Amino acid sequence: MSFDLFEKEVRTIERGKTLLESGTIADEEAAKEYKKLHSSYKKLFKMTKRLVKMSDRNEEKLNKLAQTLEEKSTMLEGLSKKLAKYLSPQIYQSIFSGEKDVSLTTQRKKLTVYFSDIKNFTQTTEDLQPEDLTYLLNSYFTEMSKIALKHGATIDKFIGDAMLMFFGDPDTKGVREDARACVLMAIEMQQRMDDLKKVWFEKGYEHPFEMRVGINTGYCNVGNFGSEERMDYTIIGGEVNLAARLESSAAPGGILMSYETYALVKDLVETESREPIQVKGIRREVKPYAVTGILEGNDRNRRVIRQGYTGFDLFLNMDKLSDEDRKKAKHDLSTALDQLGD
Repeated sequence: MSFDLFEKEVRTIERGKTLLESGTIADEEAAKEYKKLHSSYKKLFKMTKRLVKMSDRNEEKLNKLAQTLEEKSTMLEGLSKKLAKYLSPQIYQSIFSGEKDVSLTTQRKKLTVYFSDIKNFTQTTEDLQPEDLTYLLNSYFTEMSKIALKHGATIDKFIGDAMLMFFGDPDTKGVREDARACVLMAIEMQQRMDDLKKVWFEKGYEHPFEMRVGINTGYCNVGNFGSEERMDYTIIGGEVNLAARLESSAAPGGILMSYETYALVKDLVETESREPIQVKGIRREVKPYAVTGILEGNDRNRRVIRQGYTGFDLFLNMDKLSDEDRKKAKHDLSTALDQLGD
């Protein structure tokens, strides 16, 4: 019963009391019962009125508390969004959902590691003003990050002009699918770099960035490293170093991967083997494979070919060649082959 309705009931009883006192109610037993009822209602009415007043005060306090909590929640949400900019989305989600503890713990997992940098970065940027360098790096990292998140990469960090990413933690689709996602990501990144180089060149940057990529699949330690006060969620191990070494051996605009990755993606891409290399911290001899093209199923019409070394630099994207440009490409390649001779 609402308080208003209750008050109405009390008024009805008050009218009954008036009738009783005026002699309208003649039955003595009924009169006694009515007086008892009136007395009980009156006491209950006063008690209820006090409770309502207390409730009103409590409601006001609760409203103020709710407003304060809402303000705090809005502030925390804003801080959370800002914090998310400093963490990979997967890491951010796993921490704030409670899936991972914020403690110095690591796991050993088989990951596919991506490492890239800009060829001759120091030399390329010597003549750039700080504002120009900032613009180039930020546009470069922004475009690459979009592609990385699209393919599900965990972005570990940016180190100067370099990028370290990995697949397989905290989310994984299985070792094989993680490796394939990484290679497809790298190819799309190199394709995007071709577009960016044209934009940069048209803006007056004579020597646009050229990216090199190294990819390796192997067991790494992944988790929180550092101190209780300052942690970094990252990966360490010889397999990470191997990805970095493969990157430094890759051609500008190229992708170089280890045999471990090659074995997982060989039905997806066209490759060429390279001379074995030795890497500090890894006992085995490493056989690199350069990505020269991509195959989607059995469709061999869509290809990107990249090769580069001293005295030779080739990039061919058949998807972007018009019929007229295709004829020109055949003529230019034929002329180059004639000049090379037997």
